[in-house]
Amino acid sequence: MQTSSDRHEYPAHWEADVVLRDGGTARVRPITVDDAERLVSFYEQVSDESKYYRFFAPYPRLSAKDVHRFTHHDFVDRVGLAATIGGEFVATVRYDRIGTGGTPAPAPADEAEVAFLVQDAHQGRGVASALLEHIAAVARERGIRRFAAEVLPANTKMIKVFMDAGYTQKRSFEDGVVRLEFDLEPTDRSLAVQYAREHRAEARSVQRLLQPGSVAVIGAGRTPGGVGRSILGNIRDAGYTGRLYAVNRAFSEDRQDLDGVPARRRVRGIDGPVDLAVVTVPAEQVPDVVTECGEHGVQGLVVVSAGYADSGPEGRERQRALVRQARTYGMRIIGPNAFGVINTSSDVRLNASLAPEMPRPGRIGLFAQSGAIGIALLSRLHRRGGGVTGVTGVTGVTGVSTFVSSGNRADVSGNDVLQYWYDDPETDVALMYLESIGNPRKFTRLARRTAAVKPLVVVQGARHGGVAPQGHAVRATRLPHATVSALLRQAGVIRVDTITDLVDAGLLLARQPLPAGPRVAILGNSESLGLLTYDACLSEGLRPHPPVDLTTAASADDFHAALARALADDTCDAVVVTAIPAVGEGSAGDAALAKALRSAAATVPAKPVLVVHVELGGLAEALSAAASTAPQTTPPAGPRAAPPPTPQGASPTAEHQEAASPASHAPAPTDPTTPEAATEPRTPPPSVPLTPEAATEPRTPPPSGPGTHPATGPRTPPPPAPVAAAEPGEGPEGLRLIPAYPAAERAVRALAQAVAYAQWRRDAADPGKVPEYEDIDEKGAAELIAGHLARGQGLTLGTEETCELLGRYGIHVHHALPAPTPEDAAAAARTIGYPVALKATAPHLRHRADLGGVRLDLADEEQLRRAYAELAELFGKPAELRPVVQGMAPRGVDTVVRAVIDPAAGAVLSFGLAGAATQLLGDMAHRLIPVTDREAGSLIRSIRTAPLLFGWRGSAPVDSAALEELLLRVSRLVDDHPEVVAVTLEPVVVAPRGLSALSASVRLAPPPARDDLGPRTLPAY
Repeated sequence: MQTSSDRHEYPAHWEADVVLRDGGTARVRPITVDDAERLVSFYEQVSDESKYYRFFAPYPRLSAKDVHRFTHHDFVDRVGLAATIGGEFVATVRYDRIGTGGTPAPAPADEAEVAFLVQDAHQGRGVASALLEHIAAVARERGIRRFAAEVLPANTKMIKVFMDAGYTQKRSFEDGVVRLEFDLEPTDRSLAVQYAREHRAEARSVQRLLQPGSVAVIGAGRTPGGVGRSILGNIRDAGYTGRLYAVNRAFSEDRQDLDGVPARRRVRGIDGPVDLAVVTVPAEQVPDVVTECGEHGVQGLVVVSAGYADSGPEGRERQRALVRQARTYGMRIIGPNAFGVINTSSDVRLNASLAPEMPRPGRIGLFAQSGAIGIALLSRLHRRGGGVTGVTGVTGVTGVSTFVSSGNRADVSGNDVLQYWYDDPETDVALMYLESIGNPRKFTRLARRTAAVKPLVVVQGARHGGVAPQGHAVRATRLPHATVSALLRQAGVIRVDTITDLVDAGLLLARQPLPAGPRVAILGNSESLGLLTYDACLSEGLRPHPPVDLTTAASADDFHAALARALADDTCDAVVVTAIPAVGEGSAGDAALAKALRSAAATVPAKPVLVVHVELGGLAEALSAAASTAPQTTPPAGPRAAPPPTPQGASPTAEHQEAASPASHAPAPTDPTTPEAATEPRTPPPSVPLTPEAATEPRTPPPSGPGTHPATGPRTPPPPAPVAAAEPGEGPEGLRLIPAYPAAERAVRALAQAVAYAQWRRDAADPGKVPEYEDIDEKGAAELIAGHLARGQGLTLGTEETCELLGRYGIHVHHALPAPTPEDAAAAARTIGYPVALKATAPHLRHRADLGGVRLDLADEEQLRRAYAELAELFGKPAELRPVVQGMAPRGVDTVVRAVIDPAAGAVLSFGLAGAATQLLGDMAHRLIPVTDREAGSLIRSIRTAPLLFGWRGSAPVDSAALEELLLRVSRLVDDHPEVVAVTLEPVVVAPRGLSALSASVRLAPPPARDDLGPRTLPAY
């Protein structure tokens, strides 16, 4: 704690956890007088060379005066921050405010001298870069605008830290010293550098969890059964390529192994490093385990144990303590209450989860905040032809690359996994089940970047409950779910409503190319099924060709020829093939039909092909076989049934470090999730085979047992079967997989999502620009806003103030004059000039022309007075009506423009048509601010009632260019001035030439804090 003589209280809000370049974590906090011993100990561990670089002379030890100076700060003119791991300093940074002559000076001097010192053992981990971001943010908060640093030319690492930061810099050389000066105002380049470092660090932190070289299962039971023993067996049976250990304090001293796996009583008893610890002990024993892991240097934890925030307020505090404790040692956590993690890569083969079978290797990444939903996704992929199997050598694109079940999501979140998937060459499609989004701004930013290179499909649970699931700490958002969904779609996210849709879309995107447009050819041997498909296409906004009926007698050659013709048609972007059971002697058999479709699709590989089938058991087997379409008379040896959905997390027994009883994770019916699962056909929707040979290949799980894995050292995996290189979506011999669906609407829905995503990819390649307008007075608007906020923390501007502020951005509101009496109304009309409109502006009548509170085209005073009397008779006294007189605007379409700053999602621009019908249907479109010119154009065209703006039923099209410009000006206003927390223009009448904003309101308030512009930090719980 600081002494009473200090000028400021301890700034606790400067404390933060950060992820370092190698994926570990460190805590950044202010240095206080209590840190004297830590500082001395830290300095003793710094090399003489590093000390020389810091002080420009030999400086073997700190004097008492030095220690006092470096630990006593006023947190304004003198500030010191330390990066700590395990409670000990690993790096320090400080600034001292200086005046023009370089001597110490108080505010308002806005320059400071900055200096770093990093322990040699931690150099190269990105500690100095993280500290620079944090000390720069602190300095800006204290009114410092510029840093100066003097560095010896030989100290190239420190020079690089400053030069790579992205700030505007000036460099000079004098008296053998390099002097660097740089402004602290964030620039586009500094933010880009910060985001790039954040990406590398967070991706690496997840990589350490998913690609460990050694794993310890802590709490593996002495007797068969239980959570820990099950996970240990799952890791072993999957053929994990690293070192595996079983840890339990209850083991006897002479016990050497457990099921062939080396056994230890404590983590510290393991010779060599441990990269990942899977914790399955009771919650009350976890703190001791974390301490032991931290002291042994474990890099990350998967905490399966339950009893945390999922169990109430006491558990929530226990969860906070768990995160703080793990981060103290630089460890990241998946969980608690997690189902586990899986990595099917042949270099890793890790199944550290409760799933009893290893999924087949593939190209789909899965993330689920629910263990039950996660296992349901795995089982559905299995049923769809790419799921759980013991095959270790054959990689199919419909299998899984990595799987993460985050449980309570106390630390590692979907954002972290997105950072990993972005670079992961093993993942082509990302599927996510989310129950909450802890940082919507960051998720949107990461999703946009990820979606630009690989599809991201998201289903969100608990979207209508309004309450975050137990265990999840999330920020409140005032935006309705429909708005959040629209913003995610703007970022390129493929938003679906059910896990069935999630798998349907994911399999299509993994197996087929993206369509070039919405034109769909339909062919098949059922006229009725073709018509259903045609109707489904129209409902989804696609442009189907008339179905081609091949009749029920169609042969395999007929299908091949029809599909080849459709794919060769330049007016076709995708093909949906419909098939019913073969009828007649010459009809196509299952194997022959599969072969015909596969070979025809190979002729034009750039166009997607889908199959809609009706309970064709043989065809389903042929299409989904690993490599052959030959009929099989007996089921092939292979995988067990899909993993049972197990309760998320684990609640271990009270026995010291023993896992839960088998009953706590007993098998349950597969996939009890969405209502449609109950009626979904049990026959697996198929996929076109990979190769003609592999159907007869035995699918034998990798060997397991005490004699299989050596007690120490890396295990040698079974040699994989030779696999030819294949493009994404292809099998080992380059044969593209064709997804098949049991219902036309499911196939078409997946295709429509792929069409929309492909269009987003094309648009994202040229996102447009935020235009500049010469008549915008940004400085004048800032002065007005500052003056208004001086009157209060939050206020809604009056009519004149609103018009003045909007006018600074070229937004002109149609003038209206109050009319408290008929005489005032007549005087106002004479001022404005006839014809005029008379409006009631009372809250219950405002913007409700359907209630009759508006009279238009009043040509003279007589009509005006008569209308005034009618309103008073209908709705009450003028004081209750609040009538105004306004000049008539040109006829057009009434619209509404809104902008709001949401504390979680950020600034959002919304557009729709005015009126009760639009409000009832929720027909509003939304975009994140700042909006580009292309986004403004798409915004007005994305509402369902957009045809009314573009000449529907012979009406004159409106001036869409003027409307787009208005949207861009409102976007600029809110983006330039975050104190403008809400803007409403309603109605905005858009005519064939020009537009008129008839009413406006603006609300000002101090802007919500934005952590996306500050230094890198991990969420605090």
